[in-house]
Amino acid sequence: MQLTTERLTLRPILNTDWPLWLELHQQPDVMRFVGEITDEATLREKFNHGLSAGLGQWHKENNTWLTLVIEETATATPIGLHGFLSMWAPFQQAELGFMLSPEFQGKGYALEASRAVIDFALHECNYHKLIATVTQGNHASHHLLKKLGFELEGTLKHNFQINGKWVNDEKFGLLRI
Repeated sequence: MQLTTERLTLRPILNTDWPLWLELHQQPDVMRFVGEITDEATLREKFNHGLSAGLGQWHKENNTWLTLVIEETATATPIGLHGFLSMWAPFQQAELGFMLSPEFQGKGYALEASRAVIDFALHECNYHKLIATVTQGNHASHHLLKKLGFELEGTLKHNFQINGKWVNDEKFGLLRI
């Protein structure tokens, strides 16, 4: 399975993508709205769990992440990760998530990749609803989701901790219609 856009290729994560995974998950600029930077062993365990998509083992009924690598098509440079956590049973929902290397942010890549992933999730996988969680203060992701048609459904106060500090989570939803 591969998704393509005008400038990007999104493909299942492979074992050779470990350096990208490690780099993204250890960059403070990437992680400041995502979660705490963890040790390499913990990251390797999460990475190995996400490899099922690259091995052709991902199915929406398994309630696991479909993790895709975003590559610039012209250069074959990996620039980030995208995908969704399947929550098929019982309500046919999935939670969208993405990470982009800082040097590739602000170029419209997140919007372009998200459109492709959303189209795949809603129209090929037939999810009823996509959800997304944004740490309050992450204005770029907030505005991106609004641009993609997501609606802010509510804010959960002190819902998560990042680096020992409680943060509010904004919950967004997009229905297939």
